[in-house]
Amino acid sequence: MTVHIVIAPDSFKESADALQVANAVEKGMKTAFPTASFTKVPMADGGEGTVRAVVDATGGQVVSTDVTGPGGSVVTASYGVTGDGTTAVMEMAEAAGIHLTVREHRSPDTATTAGVGDMILDALDRGVRHFVVGIGGSATNDGGAGMLQRLGVSFQDSRGVELPHGGRALLALDRLDTSELDPRLEESRFRIACDVDNPLCGPNGASVVYGPQKGAEEEMITELDRALAQFAAVGEAHGLPDVRYVPGSGAAGGLGAGFLMFLPSSLERGAVIVAEETGLAEQLQHADIVVTGEGGMNHQTVNGKTPVYVAQLSRQVNPDAPVIALCGSISDGYEGVFDEGIDAVFSSLREPASLDELPARAEGDIELAAANIARMLRLSFSS
Repeated sequence: MTVHIVIAPDSFKESADALQVANAVEKGMKTAFPTASFTKVPMADGGEGTVRAVVDATGGQVVSTDVTGPGGSVVTASYGVTGDGTTAVMEMAEAAGIHLTVREHRSPDTATTAGVGDMILDALDRGVRHFVVGIGGSATNDGGAGMLQRLGVSFQDSRGVELPHGGRALLALDRLDTSELDPRLEESRFRIACDVDNPLCGPNGASVVYGPQKGAEEEMITELDRALAQFAAVGEAHGLPDVRYVPGSGAAGGLGAGFLMFLPSSLERGAVIVAEETGLAEQLQHADIVVTGEGGMNHQTVNGKTPVYVAQLSRQVNPDAPVIALCGSISDGYEGVFDEGIDAVFSSLREPASLDELPARAEGDIELAAANIARMLRLSFSS
């Protein structure tokens, strides 16, 4: 009997990307299953590592383009294009991420998502019409207005003057004009990877919940919340959908709302999108063993994280295949994953290590742990 093993892990953050993890697992498991066939499907949940996971799984490429950063200066942003050239995979943080700002000078009232629009235009010029966009880690609070201005939407005050960039400017929003919206967008589809359910406005909205970590203090938070409410109200007055209370509309400073209001978009779980783009379900159908994992497994893993989604999908299409999770660390509350389809969880750490030491030894530790897991699994396949 030839054993078929599907390896579908997330990255081990700051230690190994998803493909490196999958390669290390394969190498380790081959010691016990030398004749096994392996399928590696690098995964992600819509956040950091999504671009690399989909590019690696589809044989695609990473391209770069100069865009407007959150503070208005030019930055170089990278995104992926799948192997068939039809889909662009983007992380909005490449163009408007908080990591592009200096803590002492963060200004969510003026920060812009214009660079996200620049990336989309670059992909449209390459013939792409299908987009996957992860919208975590933003420095912005402008509802996606900067992105939309780049794509051809005009946001004007009561005098008909175009608004400047930034969330605070939306307080003066009186009218908008979509007549110059890039016509190629009508042919496009945007799947937005969103891992939060915050609405656009209010006590659980974008400004109140995420504004402080972007540098906003109490007075600014109040202004930004009012500005996003004005953004939504003017949009509704112009016949656009009211998305103020849609779960996820407050993601990335309201960028989720901007997509839903103006572009053919859907907000979805990141792991679901990546699984569909990589064809994971089809691969799982033929698996005798499934191996997944992430850098740290804890009580949050059950909330849409990659290992749980892989297990759930495997149970749907191939309920007899055991699902093993291999993780860098295991923390309190991880046991909830056993109710979601994961059969066993193992840590890859062979001895205590500092965070600085982990990147250099991660792949070796993963390989060793995978080899031991495979030896244990071999007992059931040889009986």
